[in-house]
Amino acid sequence: MELKPGSRWKSVACNSEVVVIRPPNSAVTLQCGGHPMVATGDASGPAELVPAHSGGTVAGKRYFDTETGVEVLAAKAGQGSISVDGRPLPVKEAKALPSSD
Repeated sequence: MELKPGSRWKSVACNSEVVVIRPPNSAVTLQCGGHPMVATGDASGPAELVPAHSGGTVAGKRYFDTETGVEVLAAKAGQGSISVDGRPLPVKEAKALPSSD
């Protein structure tokens, strides 16, 4: 799986779809719902959602892995949670702006 900036990936276990913002610094497997994601347009059959990976994906949120540097933007929400090599990806928090006082 080659994760290039701008490439789109979809889950086989739910409706989640992501766009790669920043590629990883090493080869990884992007997963959702406990299964590897496939390129958008791939006709892979449905898979059952793994309960341990059913935390959900929120559309419009960025997910980031500090270990590999991969960052993805959720383009479509779903029941599965995004992970890399089995590690859940947390939502990337927005930077706090300085106060204007």
